[in-house]
Amino acid sequence: MYRVELEQFEGPMDLLLFFIKRDEIDIYDIPIARIADEYLAYVRVMEEIDLDGVGDFIYMAALLINIKARMLLPSQEADEDGESVDPRRELVERLLEYVRFKEAADQLSTRRERRREHFVRGDASSDRERIEESHEVEVDASVYELVEALGRVLEANEEDEDDEPIHEVEPLEYTVEEQQQYVIERLRREPQVSFRALIQGESRGFVIATFLALLELTRQQHLRLRIEERASDFSVEARGDTSLRADDPAQQNLSRPQGDGAVGGGSGASDEP
Repeated sequence: MYRVELEQFEGPMDLLLFFIKRDEIDIYDIPIARIADEYLAYVRVMEEIDLDGVGDFIYMAALLINIKARMLLPSQEADEDGESVDPRRELVERLLEYVRFKEAADQLSTRRERRREHFVRGDASSDRERIEESHEVEVDASVYELVEALGRVLEANEEDEDDEPIHEVEPLEYTVEEQQQYVIERLRREPQVSFRALIQGESRGFVIATFLALLELTRQQHLRLRIEERASDFSVEARGDTSLRADDPAQQNLSRPQGDGAVGGGSGASDEP
């Protein structure tokens, strides 16, 4: 199980709000059939890359499917006034409550950030060190947008394949650590590259391992990820304050594995004389 620790990735309700805001949907009139289908597509991609916490999203997907089925059947529920009950009502109420709590949490977070800007007189050197060590992950996109782009890339790769799909569980060909090194070597040659260019013509396992490697390198402050609105691709670039040198101590644990396997589909130069 690979755990993604990015602030934008919060939970199943947050994903629903992402859909609602993205498509400017009236929260009181949610098109359940379309949202349920999109939600399931997201869950499939999340299962594919084995993200931690996917069980909560599967539960929400099941709830959406249940509501979708109830909306297709004649309503047998009625409120106190005898009016038929909208199967979406409970979900809407939960969403509104979630929004209220989310807004309150955002306000508390803003206050906390403002509080951090106030300092009492003390040891200037220790204060400076603490400030320099505090930094945030730079991602010009939410994780949901990145997962959406990944899903489109995987679909495009499947369309390019001529062979009929074979439903077999294949052994893991690439590790996240290997693909981190592959990305680092690529960015040493090109300061900016698209995700599609990184995985062009490669296997599904290569694509997924590379995607996870990008998330991890972004968390480690080595990369920036940028995505255009509703785009099916995103760009990867090295941060200006990281050199990605081979002798960088931060990269020592990402050295090329010894043996007969080349990292990243053989795009890097061999270490053997």
